[in-house]
Amino acid sequence: MSGLSRSSHALVTGGGRGIGREIAAALSRAGTTVTVLGRNRAALDDVVAQGLAHAAVVADVADQASVNAAVAEAAARQPVDILVANAGAAESAPFARSDAALFRRMMDVNFFGVVHATQAVLPSMKARGHGRIVAVASTAGLRGYAYVSAYAAAKHAVVGLVRSLALELATTGVTVNAVCPGFTETDLLEGSIDTIKRKTGRSREQALAELAKHNPQGRLVTPAEVADTVLWLCGDGASAITGQAIAVAGGEI
Repeated sequence: MSGLSRSSHALVTGGGRGIGREIAAALSRAGTTVTVLGRNRAALDDVVAQGLAHAAVVADVADQASVNAAVAEAAARQPVDILVANAGAAESAPFARSDAALFRRMMDVNFFGVVHATQAVLPSMKARGHGRIVAVASTAGLRGYAYVSAYAAAKHAVVGLVRSLALELATTGVTVNAVCPGFTETDLLEGSIDTIKRKTGRSREQALAELAKHNPQGRLVTPAEVADTVLWLCGDGASAITGQAIAVAGGEI
């Protein structure tokens, strides 16, 4: 990674836990000022208290007015140069039992959460002629998985948005990319493990093996590996990289 400006201000949504927390920490270590955004004030305050970010703002990414207010609060301290749209949620169900409400929940958080955050930061980035937008999608945005049709549809939508917006912004100095992790060691994954255990009677070790087998390396991805990819995309050395959906998945894609 080269050329990450130490005067940059990064906003990380879903920054209170998991991959978002790790991304915030990596950006902070690189010298970037980091604001974390999320719904859980206590979790966000802990990230700041641990020195992994510099400030926190509270918002529900599915609520555009809430996001606009939080971004305005963050930008009042310093214009946002980097957006990492990481906030997400996952629910599993057979398609036949995936009602419209489930699809809306998955779209509201995973897709519209990216739309809302991007629309809030983009005018200022375009006006300054520089910006980095990185959406944390998923390998589910590049391929299908059984029993998560709503989640996969939302993540496919994120990848389509990234590819289209990158072309629209190609001459503005703002790059737009997606990072697509495979199954990653987070508390979100623990929910998937619990679901497998409950529905199949398998042990935790068997459930983990079931998820890890998707990765040709035979393991789970670590949050730090995802964060390193984001860090590279945020640097000046990646200024020619835009419209990409980069899989961090051990060769799965």
